[in-house]
Amino acid sequence: MFKGLIHVYTGNGKGKTTAALGLTIRAAGNGLKCCFIQFIKGKPSGEMFVLKNFPQITFIQTGRKNYDFNPTEEDKTLAEKGLKLAVDLAPRFDLMVLDEINVAVHLKFLKTQDVVSFIKNKPENLELVLTGRHAPAEFIKLADYVTHFELIKHPYYKNIKARKGIDY
Repeated sequence: MFKGLIHVYTGNGKGKTTAALGLTIRAAGNGLKCCFIQFIKGKPSGEMFVLKNFPQITFIQTGRKNYDFNPTEEDKTLAEKGLKLAVDLAPRFDLMVLDEINVAVHLKFLKTQDVVSFIKNKPENLELVLTGRHAPAEFIKLADYVTHFELIKHPYYKNIKARKGIDY
């Protein structure tokens, strides 16, 4: 196995999770064992239903089922459990995605230094992807790949709500 690198997908544009999902599918299709952990998110989603059908992909959500953008102590507890799970599971996988972990840090559900410690001490062969808006400078500095998604236009600003199968 090759040396695992670090990816950061950040910015206000749409597509960070989708890019991480694409990489996960590519890796699984090439025989890699993958773990996709969603922070913040707990609502059933299309990707969850599909990825659970692939034995080489472990998909876990660590957020509240009805996250309402009003952070609670429960959100912090769930995020901390998610990070502990990532640390415990990391040695079993070739690719791990920590989806929306940047947001979990931004909302102070997790300490930046705790995630930095995980990044620095990850198994050498683990390819690690961190997604979400507001990526801390420390993550960007440690990363080998950094992609910034820029919002140019979005249907939300025309009062078009998120559509099942397209946006979630």
